Amino acid sequence: MNLDKVFENNEKWIKDKLTTDPNYFEELGKGQNPELLFIGCSDSRVTAEELMGLGPGDVFVHRNIANMVSGIDLNAMSVVEYAVTHLKVNHVVVCGHYGCGGVKAAMQSADLGVLNGWLRNIRDVYRMHHDELNAIENEDKKYDRLVELNVQEQCVNLIKTAAVQKAYRDRGLKVHGWVFDVHTGKLIDLKLDFEKYLTDIMEIYHLD
Repeated sequence: MNLDKVFENNEKWIKDKLTTDPNYFEELGKGQNPELLFIGCSDSRVTAEELMGLGPGDVFVHRNIANMVSGIDLNAMSVVEYAVTHLKVNHVVVCGHYGCGGVKAAMQSADLGVLNGWLRNIRDVYRMHHDELNAIENEDKKYDRLVELNVQEQCVNLIKTAAVQKAYRDRGLKVHGWVFDVHTGKLIDLKLDFEKYLTDIMEIYHLD
């Protein structure tokens, strides 16, 4: 990749934006007011704003390998706290994608160095759902289902946080689980039952 091309692209992007709206960057500089926090995978094929047809200022984005939401990940927890408590987003989305290298790597019997601890979270998802997953004979379909279940469990992890519980109670914040199909470009809503998960975990994870 010729990095000079990146700066050329940037200049063209600026011109295109100003042609459409001469005040574009003046307005952009006034601050942000996104309604959506998007937690996605770092995979280079998953471009959050573009796949949703949104632009700068529309969505607050956090990405990491396999779209994980770990309570001991200070980076992810800081993003959730800032987006939910200070930006007051109304929706939080965890978006996985089929063909996720992180999910597939987690299921390989290999020493992946510093990645071992991170991917162990996905192995825990497999452990919790091993009966369902082991019943799927087709390996590709098994990985696809693990991608979906991983999204589900990361949504549950979100619901465990104080910021999300308070925002749900105070203003009806919603948590959503989506999957991006890299083969078709489609976003798929897993239609997770937020209310059910919240009810199921409240006995243990309820925070005043």
